[in-house]
Amino acid sequence: MPTTTGRKRRRDNPPPRTGNSEAEVLRGFLDYLRTSIAAKVEGAPEPQARTAMVPSGTNLLGLLNHLTSVEASLFLGEDVTNWQATFKAAPADTVSDVVGRYRETVDRANELLDGCTDMAAPVPRPRPGRPAPTLRWALTHMIEETGRHAGHADILRELIDGSTGR
Repeated sequence: MPTTTGRKRRRDNPPPRTGNSEAEVLRGFLDYLRTSIAAKVEGAPEPQARTAMVPSGTNLLGLLNHLTSVEASLFLGEDVTNWQATFKAAPADTVSDVVGRYRETVDRANELLDGCTDMAAPVPRPRPGRPAPTLRWALTHMIEETGRHAGHADILRELIDGSTGR
């Protein structure tokens, strides 16, 4: 694909095309989106990666920090008391720190998900006193959540340095 002067080449990866079961299809799309958003944030220049690019205050590091919290809460049972605060990365965090923490959390979530075969069963997260959603609901919600914020990240990254694509 030809590049436009002053713009970086578009890097698109197609969505997954395989999956023999509902779980494989959902996990495939979730992993595709996870990889896409991590790649979108990885290599983003400082301080633009943490700079609000829109009036709402949304920034790349905040989006990925938030998704890390959602993964940890939904699949690993970690308690989040202030969801709004998850949209901000700590001042000392680098792009590499936030991306690394996200990937580590995804790896831990995948280890748990690898043992789940019944889509109607609750996610086996350790959160006493609070019922867990079904695996089907959790995967679908995480696809929606990650896809929504990946779209935000696409726009923010293009505003930062012209980078486009998945």
